[in-house]
This record gives sequence, structure tokens and C-alpha cells, in this order.
Amino acid sequence: MPQDPGPAAPRAASGAQPDRGLAGVRPGPTGRSMLDPAVVARLAHLDVRARLVVEGFIAGMHRSPFHGFSVEFAEHRPYMPGDPLKNLDWKVWARSDRYLVKQYTEETNLRCHLLLDLSGSMGFRSARASLSKLAYAQSLAAALAYLMLHQQDAVGALLFAERPLRYVPARAVHSHLDVLLRALTEAEPRGRTRLGPVLHELAERIKRRGLVILCSDLMDRPSEVLSGLQHFRHRHHEVVVFHILDPDELEFPYTDTATFVDMESGERLTTEPWEIARRYRERLAAWTALYRRQCRENLIDYVPLDTRTPFDRALLAYLEKRARLL
Repeated sequence: MPQDPGPAAPRAASGAQPDRGLAGVRPGPTGRSMLDPAVVARLAHLDVRARLVVEGFIAGMHRSPFHGFSVEFAEHRPYMPGDPLKNLDWKVWARSDRYLVKQYTEETNLRCHLLLDLSGSMGFRSARASLSKLAYAQSLAAALAYLMLHQQDAVGALLFAERPLRYVPARAVHSHLDVLLRALTEAEPRGRTRLGPVLHELAERIKRRGLVILCSDLMDRPSEVLSGLQHFRHRHHEVVVFHILDPDELEFPYTDTATFVDMESGERLTTEPWEIARRYRERLAAWTALYRRQCRENLIDYVPLDTRTPFDRALLAYLEKRARLL
């Protein structure tokens, strides 16, 4: 991979990891434990993961910042084809034979697109993590979709590696969740990372302004990634970046002689980890600091996560962004 003039990205991932076991389940009530990736990893189906993560998130909140879960009835409007039948006011119909729909004060037309990185490096999982970076991103995206649709927001998805692979248009009907979950479930890591060109292409594809959420390890040249993100801002989209890394990528815990394998190119490097650990951590810190600084300067929300981070951190970041937009 060509070197970037600024801090370079760490190698995509390593194939050498010591056996360190799974992250333990955090103590606490059931709602809180369902936000722990170690618990979520035991659930086979993505729809179950999404539902339980969101339910655990809601149960664990002392003061709900939701806009849309507890909306208040405001007024009536005439029924239009396509309106959910559950919103019909049947008492008015019984009295007047008129079809009127209850309108709520918190109805919104917020549109969101979930961008999911499927490049080969996203398949990395160390022995200390219960989910790979891609599995963590899939679970997070599914929970966000579940949450958005329950708030009557429109949500779509774009899955990509070195080129766009699948596009699901944004819709606000609850049955759309099945379409999104199917696309997320079928996603597998493949190909090389080419974030910059793909982000530019996706920015041109999304015509209607809204909220764009990127789930990626950002393992590419920072200048190209940031240029792609700036393209979304130029088109007046709001952007949230969930930067997902594995604990071993962050901490570099290796001590014995190890062979590191690039999961995208297959390139191998045998080295003494203790000789490169300090330099690796310095470059990692500079790399993440660059993303954080440049995102802040471009009014992009940057949220660093590792695959052991409870999901409520990301869900709260989304809700805070949503509250500022409405």
C-alpha cells in the first residue's frame, strides 16, 4: 500500500495472536449485559441481536433521550394510501365514517444511510475479542436500523469493499427491517480497502441529504478517507464515523516472535514484537489523532470503538446526533 505523507495506517491485521480467552460477561442486570459484545456474540441470529441490544439499551437508561418512542398525539389528518392502519383513529371512524390518521408531535423525515466496510481487514478477530470487527459492525448496524425504524426514521444501507457491493434504499416502514437484516447477515469480508474512491462514489449516489453513518476500521490512507468524508459534508450530509478496531490492534500485546499476515494482500512479516511495539503504538496514536482532529475540523462526529466496547456508547452517539438534527 502506498505510504501517506501523514501518519500511516497500521498493518491491516495480524494472524498471530496468543490464546487469551474471551472477554468476560460484565456483571449487572440483564438489560445491561445485553449490551456486552461477549454476550451478543452467543446469539446466532442478527435480528435477535438487534432486538436485544436495543431493548437492553432502553432498559438501562435512567432518562430517555428518545424522540419517537414516547411521542404525543397532536392532531388528525386525512388518511392517505400507504399510511399504517395502526394510526387510524377508529373512534372517529365509528362516529363520523371518516378515515383520519393520528399525527404525532415527534414525527420526522430523518433519513439515514448505514455504510458498512466489508474489506478483508474487517474479518480480523483476536483471541481476546468475542466478535470480529465485521461481526461487531454488523451487530451495531442492525441495532441502529432497529432503533431508527422504531423512531419512524427512514434507513438504508450501503455495503462496500474496494467497490460498492450492495445498496438498500432508505425506507421508514417497519417491514423494511427484514430487508436490511438480510443484507447485513449475508455480508462477508472480501477484497482490499479502497475507502476514498468508494466514499466519493457513494456520496454521489445518495441524492437526498440526511445522516450518513460509517462503520469501518479506516485501514486506508487517511488523506483519501478524509477526502471522501468531506464529500458527504460538501453535499450537506451529517456524518458519524464509528472507527472499529480490535483490542490487539490497539494494545499490541504480542511478546514472542510472531509472523504477522496482512489479511488483504497475504503479505507476511516475521519479527520480534518487543522491538517494534513502541513505534507501533506511537504511529497508531498519531493515526487515530489525525482522524479525530480532521473529523472535528470538518464537523464530523468521530467515535472510536473496539470490539469489546458495549453497544450503548455507539447508540448514545447516534441519539445525540439525532437530537441535534431535529
